[in-house]
Amino acid sequence: MPGKVVPKKLAKGVDFCGVTSNYYIVRSDLGCYMRSSNFNKGEELEVFSLHPSCRDGDHYLAHKNGSFYIIKGTYYRRVNNMNTDEAAVVYTLHPNCQGGDYYLSAFDSFYIIFQSRGIYRRTTNMNKDEEGEDFTLHPNCRNGLYYFGVEDYYYFVKPHDQWGIQYVRSKNFNTDENSETFSFHPSVVNFLPGGISIIEGPSYGEWKCIKTINNDSQTPIEWKKKIAKKIGYDREKMSSIEHNWKVSATISAKTGGLTALIVQSQLAMTTEYGGSKVNTEKENWSDATEIEETITATIQPRKSIYIWQYELGMGKKPVLFLRDMKILDTSDPPTDVPLPPAN
Repeated sequence: MPGKVVPKKLAKGVDFCGVTSNYYIVRSDLGCYMRSSNFNKGEELEVFSLHPSCRDGDHYLAHKNGSFYIIKGTYYRRVNNMNTDEAAVVYTLHPNCQGGDYYLSAFDSFYIIFQSRGIYRRTTNMNKDEEGEDFTLHPNCRNGLYYFGVEDYYYFVKPHDQWGIQYVRSKNFNTDENSETFSFHPSVVNFLPGGISIIEGPSYGEWKCIKTINNDSQTPIEWKKKIAKKIGYDREKMSSIEHNWKVSATISAKTGGLTALIVQSQLAMTTEYGGSKVNTEKENWSDATEIEETITATIQPRKSIYIWQYELGMGKKPVLFLRDMKILDTSDPPTDVPLPPAN
């Protein structure tokens, strides 16, 4: 089945925020964030590393003064730059501002959305709850997967439908007045959790037969030869998802680069979100190389043996080749998965 974007409630450390003319997608699970001037057109896409002190937040939002807020439990950290943790200071969330499902900033205020209750709270200070007031969330604005804002607009990401993944811009969550809907550019979708399964197709894992040896004689034969097989991550297969991104050197230097981190995360997701629910952290994520392995086998008369290798892929593209091989006397592939399940 086609994948879909993982909602915030299931994606710890993932969030949207915006300030002035820039919009951000935080992927704390990957240790980075994306900045764009236009999600619809995919303009000025840059990816930066998250400072260690800015990771693992429950919520991320940005304010008109250019500050970013990282909420963890009943506290929030305010910084001027999520890449450097510049000017960091920590405050306590006022009790009235705790426990929100989503947080955003717009129109000089902070907004806390309590989705299950169908309300949102507006305040000018999350530490003191100054000018705090509750409003009803319009029914059309209640099913967002993520919420964010800039100085003069609110936004929320709609669930995937027949038109793909889209986001709504509005000036009032209470009345849903003057709302507009926009599609995400494919280059932006690729950065979202579950997004590459929408663009490339869902992930898969399967045993591939890489060699068949037949014994057509009347006697057993001893077979010993070197088998060539590919091991590691085929970076070229997925390189196109980064073609519109400017990626910081600290992320590119990691084994396999940013695409490897995204693919690894995608493979760990459930099938509902286009994943295979497998943990590949201990696999070889270096660039794929071809190696030779010596195979020895006894083949009975009028029989064949089949050599199988396990691979993982996205859509129709094989991207990760495991060392695991099996030699069987049947053309039916093995049924086991040689990887631990993802948490």
